[in-house]
Parts: sequence; structure tokens; C-alpha cells
Amino acid sequence: MNFARDVVDAADPSRLALVALSGDGGRREIAFGEVAERSARLAGSLASRGVGRGDVVMTLIGNRPEWVYAMLACWRIGAVALPCTEQLRPADLRARMDKVEPRAVVAAGANVELALEAGFEGELLVPEGRSVDEAEPAPPVELGPEDPALIVFTSGTSGEPKPIRHGARYLEGQRVQAEHWYGARPGELCWCTAASGWSLSARNAFVAAWIRGAAALLHDARFDPEERLDAIERERVNVLCMSPTEYRAIAKRGGLRRLPELRHAVAAGEPLNPEVVLAWQEEVGVGVHDGFGQTETGHLTGMPIGPAVRPGSMGRPLPGFRAWIDGGELVVDPATVPTFFVDGPRDRPWRTGDRVREDEDGYLWFEGRTDDVIISAGYRIGPFEVESALVSHPAVAEAAAVAAPDEIRGQVVRAVVVLRRGREPSDALAAELQDHVKAATAPYKYPRVVDFASELPKTPSGKIRRAKLRAEGVERSEIVPE
Repeated sequence: MNFARDVVDAADPSRLALVALSGDGGRREIAFGEVAERSARLAGSLASRGVGRGDVVMTLIGNRPEWVYAMLACWRIGAVALPCTEQLRPADLRARMDKVEPRAVVAAGANVELALEAGFEGELLVPEGRSVDEAEPAPPVELGPEDPALIVFTSGTSGEPKPIRHGARYLEGQRVQAEHWYGARPGELCWCTAASGWSLSARNAFVAAWIRGAAALLHDARFDPEERLDAIERERVNVLCMSPTEYRAIAKRGGLRRLPELRHAVAAGEPLNPEVVLAWQEEVGVGVHDGFGQTETGHLTGMPIGPAVRPGSMGRPLPGFRAWIDGGELVVDPATVPTFFVDGPRDRPWRTGDRVREDEDGYLWFEGRTDDVIISAGYRIGPFEVESALVSHPAVAEAAAVAAPDEIRGQVVRAVVVLRRGREPSDALAAELQDHVKAATAPYKYPRVVDFASELPKTPSGKIRRAKLRAEGVERSEIVPE
């Protein structure tokens, strides 16, 4: 198997593959013929620099066609694509590089300096460069189902983010969710708004749409509720995939209205509030189908297509996937999940770490994490990273990061900080700590709530009692101004 050959090369060269919208208002329509040629030449450029089967290639490109070309180029020659969001800081990238040792980095021109600041010393390519355009196209290689094709890092719930490897079958395995949850149809235009570098983007930005014969929309711009609605309407988007935070923000601030061409909508990344589902159903005319998946497993559940949407439910296990509740935790049989990661255990059930209940009709309802992950605006944030950044500030003695409720984002990061002797709490110091975290790690991880305490609640063994801190956060609603 080879996704680049079997899906891209095999498509009608004149058929629409991508609609690309840039932040400056530009618009391009790109056919499969151009996608095949551009990605094959980029693959040739990588191969000429010694990149081959099994080598890791990191990408630092936004939601632009060049990112798609880079991903396809890797799969074409059997290299392992490692997509990274542009929001990562040098320390984040360095940590990833140390774990997977990329042979090459394909970066947009604006991100070249970011890769260099992270200390990368290998092959560095700019996909728009002349050397790429003039390269000899590389032929596709034959890949086995378990041959690594993709690495996506987890969010780091109990430590640093971990690299998760997926085999070539992960791409082919997207057919199940693409048909039964994502819902793409031939000739339609699909838009998954997740930033490149995230698990959802890796499977739904273009893979799921193309497998089903649809085209994909790419939008390389910051989120704006009204602009998002305008783009959906103007481009006549048929299938929409957004984070619950985006659905919430648009419902609250964007002025929902009828979108006649929008046939189907899905959400993933965190639980979607029932009232938001109802608002979209009543005002837009489309029910949002919630779903659930993990970096390790790919998509696992989804609100079925056909029956009425049940607001607040994450749907049912995808067809053929065996999942059940054990002690309140969702558990799956890896042998039934074609998108399960290659290094995962296949001889025993996979415990997701998510507390879920099942109703009498087999629909699943998310209740919370069994660990301490913070899910904010669809981003899964591990407290360890935030705490490490805070403690690196000279004023901080100890810190804990927990989730606090937020009307728009679902949750935000709340930091409880114990200061060093001689330092006093203040709004100015809280803002300084926020800026410090933004500089030390990806900006979306910074604490939007900063509280100061004389000590942290701990168990007898010295572990932080996060449940107590989370309970305090529910009662506290004041957000420190940005």
C-alpha cells in the first residue's frame, strides 16, 4: 500500500483536490494532478538529500498546500511524517527532535529560523524553493501495513509529550470514520479546521475527504467567528469539522444563521455542550455529530449518521470497533481498531483513561478524564509542561496546573503558584508569569487563571491533590486579564 500512489496518483488529474485560502485573502483551487506532481518533486528533493524509508521528516508549515505536499512526499518514499504546529517554541521542537531524531525538516520560510533556534543541524528544505520545483519526481515505494508512516506527539498528561507512531494502515484505516462519522461524499467540499500538527488534522484535514472522493479546504488564518461563518457560506462547504470551542465561540459571538450548503458537521477534541448542539441545529439547520478518539488509537466513536443527534453524547463505537465500559473507563479491543498505533499492545484491551457511561441504547457519554489532562479549546494540555515552565521562573517555588471551567473554551489552564521567599503576589506578577509560560512553551498552554497560595495541598506521599485544586477552580471564575 501507499496512500500517495493509491489515492493521489490514482485520482483524475483534473479533479479538485484542495481549495486553499490564505490569511491575506488569496484563494487557489488545486487539482489532483498538481498535488501529485508537487508532492512527487518534493519527495524527489528529499530522496536526493538521503532521506528514505523509515527516516523521520518534521514539518513546520501552517494549513497550506505545501504542508499537504510535504506529508505526501514522506509517504511516497516511505519516510515518516512528523507534523508540528507553528505555535511550538524552540524548546518544544528540541524536545521532539531529541526523541525522534528527524533526518530532515520541511519548513515554511517564516519557520526556518524557528527550526534553527531549536538547534536542528540536518537537512532543511523550504517547499517553495527552486531546488524542490526542479527536482526529479520520486516513484512511490511499496509499504506494509505496519511500516511507520506518521508520528504525532501526545499532549503530555503525566510527563513530557510522547511520540506515537502509526503505520501505513492508519491512512487506509480512516475509511471507517470517514464514512460513518465524518460523512464525506464524492464531489463535496470538506473543511477540518484543526491546525497542522494535531492528530485530528493528520487524519481529517485531507486524508478522510480524499478517501471518500471529496475535496478539502485549507485556511491559513487565525480563528475569527464571523469570518469562519462567511468562509463556510462563501465556499459552500458541505462537511465541517471543528473543535467544540470553535462551535461554542461562533454560537456565542458569531451570529448563527442558515448555511444552505452545509450538510453535515462533526466535532472532536473535547466534549461538546448539549446547548451548543441544539443552537446549531435550530439556527444553522445541521446537528453537530460529536466524536471521540485518541492520538494512539485514531477515531473510536462518533454520533451515527442517520439517527437523530443526541446532544451531549459522543456517539457509539464505530462499526467493527469493539469497545466497552470497565469500572467506568472506556476500553477497546486493539485488534478491532485499524488505526491503532504500531507500538501499542495488541494482546490485551487498551484502557483509554476516559471515564464514560453508556445508556440503554449503546450511546456513550463522556464524564471526565481519569488522569489530569486539561482540554482547552480542543487542545489537550498536560499539567507537567505548564508547571515546569512556571517553576523555571525565578519567583516561583512550586506550581500546580489544573483545569478551570470556561464558557467558551470548555476549560482553561489554572495555575496555583507558591512564591519564593521575599516575593509578593500581584496582578503584575501574574501577568509576568503568563508571559513567561508563553515564551517557554506553546502559547495555548499558558494559564489564563493565576492564583497564589502559601502551599499546595498534598497527599501523605507528597503528591499534589489536584482534585481539591480543581474543585476550588469551579468556584472561582475571575480570569486574570491578558
